Amino acid sequence: MAFSNNHTLISRATKVIGDLHFTGELQLEGKVTGNIIAEDEKDAKVVVADTGVVEGEIRAPVIIVNGKVMGNIYSSKHLELAAKGNVTGTVHYHSIEMVKGAQVNGSMINKQQESASILEIAVAKA
Repeated sequence: MAFSNNHTLISRATKVIGDLHFTGELQLEGKVTGNIIAEDEKDAKVVVADTGVVEGEIRAPVIIVNGKVMGNIYSSKHLELAAKGNVTGTVHYHSIEMVKGAQVNGSMINKQQESASILEIAVAKA
């Protein structure tokens, strides 16, 4: 598999303290204590491997979690919770794929339904 110029790897032995802003694809096998934020909203992707740990929120269009996330997740396109994925926090998603074994300890909010509810309220007030 060829990597694009915008591929970032945080290896198992790496710990990052502070917010992490990225473009392209971020592969996390280590630990981040801080928020992970995609700068390029349209094509950015975060992959939290089974050894990856995030203590903070994640904001990106495409997010795949197979590790541990202690914080809120904001996915504007697609969220995949893999078999070893463990999330403690509120999950905001547009579309979701959840594999048997994945865990979410918190709320799950569908952005499509949230947008439709806001639209209904606005129409009702008009």
